[in-house]
Parts: sequence; C-alpha cells; structure tokens
Amino acid sequence: MTTTSVPGELPGTVMTDEAYGAMRTAAALWVGTSVLITNPFGQVLVQHVDYRDTCLLAGGAVDKNESPARAAARELVEELGVTATVDRCLAVDWIAADSTGAPAIMRFPGEILHVFDGGTWDDDRIGEIRLPPSEITGIEFVEPARLPDLLSPADARRALSALRARINAGGTVILENGLPLAPTILDRAAVLQTARPTYHYPWHQGPAPHDLAVTQVWAWCFAPDGRVLVLLEPHTGVAILPGGTPEEQDQGDPVATLRREVKEEATARIGCPLLLGHVTDPSVRRGYLRYAAALTNVGPAQPDPATGHTYIRILATPEQAMELFDWGPPAVDQLAVVHWARQQLGVPRAVRQPVTELSGPTAW
Repeated sequence: MTTTSVPGELPGTVMTDEAYGAMRTAAALWVGTSVLITNPFGQVLVQHVDYRDTCLLAGGAVDKNESPARAAARELVEELGVTATVDRCLAVDWIAADSTGAPAIMRFPGEILHVFDGGTWDDDRIGEIRLPPSEITGIEFVEPARLPDLLSPADARRALSALRARINAGGTVILENGLPLAPTILDRAAVLQTARPTYHYPWHQGPAPHDLAVTQVWAWCFAPDGRVLVLLEPHTGVAILPGGTPEEQDQGDPVATLRREVKEEATARIGCPLLLGHVTDPSVRRGYLRYAAALTNVGPAQPDPATGHTYIRILATPEQAMELFDWGPPAVDQLAVVHWARQQLGVPRAVRQPVTELSGPTAW
C-alpha cells in the first residue's frame, strides 16, 4: 500500500509499502486466547502445568492465520481432549508490554488476549477430560476467590473480570491489564473476590418442624420484571438475600422478622410473603426459612442498624443471583420452587440482562 499526501497534510507523509510494513511490524502484538469453564456450582476450571508455578485457564497462543475462537477450540482439544464449540467472547484484554515483568530477551511487545466462554460443564462432560502426556499435570475446579492465590495477578484479574462479565450478561467487555475500562457494579464491588459463604444445606419444601430452631428468615423479593433484590456487602462484595435474625420485637412471627429486616437492610417494603420452605443445618438442628414476595417500593439506601453497613442493592435474575451464592446441589431444587412462587405472585420470568444497581428510591 502506498499513501500519498492530500491538501492540508504535513509534508513527508508519503510512505512506501516497505516502510508501511516496517511500521506495522514494529507495532505488532502477541495474540492469545483462554477459555473460562465452570462446573454447576460456579467453580472455575484451572490447569496445573509443568512449566510454571502458577495455574492457568485452558488456552494458549493463537497460531498464524488462525482466529482466536478457532485457537480456543483447538486448545481445548489439545489440553483437555474435549471438542467444543467456542463462539462467545467474554473479554478482550490489552496487556501492556511493561506489565508482565517479562525478561528483555523475550522482547515482549504486549498482547491481546481473548477470554471465551466455555460454558458450564456437568459431570459427564468433565468425565470426558483427557490430559496430554506432558504440559498439563492436572486440573481442578476452584472457588473464584481462590483464583488470586493460584493464578498470576494479571491472569486472576482477567479471569475474575471475565467471570463477572458472564454473570452480568452485558456482552463482551474490554479490559486493560485485566481490569475493565467500563466497570459494572459487580466489578466495582469486587464480587467473587471474597469467598462465598458456603451453605450446602438440605432443602425442604414447606414449614419448618416445630422443634427446629429458626435462626434466619430470608426472602426472594421480586421486582415487576421478574428480577430479585440481592444485597452486596459494601466492603467484600459478598452477596446475600434480604432477611435476618428473629428478634424479641417480632414476637415469634417470621413474617414480622422478614418485613423488619427487609426494611432495615434494603430500605424496602414487600407485599404478602409466600413461604417456600427451609434449609437445615443438621449439625446444630438449626433452620433458615425462605419466603418469596413482591417488592412494593425501595427507598434511599441507609445503614443497616444491626451491622452499620449500607448494602449495595442490585436487581438480578434468580439464575444470576444463584451464581453469586455457594449453596451446593440443593440450590437446584430451591430455584424450582422460587419460579413456582414467581408464577403464584403473577410475576413474569426475567430475561437475562445486565445487573442493575438500585441507587435511589423506586416504587412499583
């Protein structure tokens, strides 16, 4: 390609094909690809490799004349022995030349790395994994909060950003050195960087037995569009449902506990709640009630009298909310009952969409 000057341009802009090619080569970047894979409980697949002391997501370099998506699919075959379609990009990361600490002899020019969505793998798909004789020494599924301990700092930032992008469902995000140029509320709250509280307790539909001590009352609070209210701890990003501990003023009425806690934690009001069921901690004969209710209004955010925290309030689909919790296999049964309650309340099923922060008063 030969470019020529046009009127008004500075002199000296004529460029030969050779000069243009040299300029393009000098500005070249490496290109890489990786694949984010989770199991049904929201844990992320990481690979242990024999050539570095940190773990990696599946993936590798993009070969000459190969597209990033094709490279991702090829790497899954080479590294895990699994054939899969890879067609959804979660993030594109621009990695600065001076950001990795690469030795000068590598002449690292910077990199563009694509993170693709490998989806959620069930036990059958996980059972298909076959590791190569060298390079990959093992795989494991780990909690998102463990990624900074297992991956390099840059790789962990990128993986968490991509995971939040997947949950948020807002499309491909652009990163610089692992951090989004336009952070969402999930990024700003550092969601999933702190370990999710583990509640792998059995789910029971219906009222709790009379001899079971009820120590928590929580609710799935539905907005008119079918999304539910989730609270994020302001300092950790840990997600919880509205609700809390019964107090003397509630006079043993769990609905009174629920209304008070929803008002104190979320400055919100609800309609008539439906009892869904309860989960139990068998080791201490303790139970947690679960209700569903329609939100009627949300006021300005205020500190919770019990904790002093002003929770971040978001609306998410029930499925997005489940990805923020670690409730184990019983979560599937609870989610089915949540959708039954949604229908009873006359609320539509929410379309998966970006999470919304409720920053001010809202009434329905």
